[in-house]
Amino acid sequence: MSGIQLVMTIVLMAVTAVLIISVLLQKGDAEGLAALGASSGDSYFGKNKEKSKQGKMALLTKGSAVVFVVLCLVMLFI
Repeated sequence: MSGIQLVMTIVLMAVTAVLIISVLLQKGDAEGLAALGASSGDSYFGKNKEKSKQGKMALLTKGSAVVFVVLCLVMLFI
């Protein structure tokens, strides 16, 4: 295992830990079935969801998922 592979493996494990923790810390989506009926997105919280703690956690999850996939693809070709 070369040095670059070792560094990439360590970074991949760190990103994996962040992804797992961010998914586990998120609340369940009670609005999951809102597409079938009326949406509660018109409330104040629904409009400002990205600025809340849950919005930041969702953004962290999406970002770490993208980094995870990119690192996996890079590791495939190293």
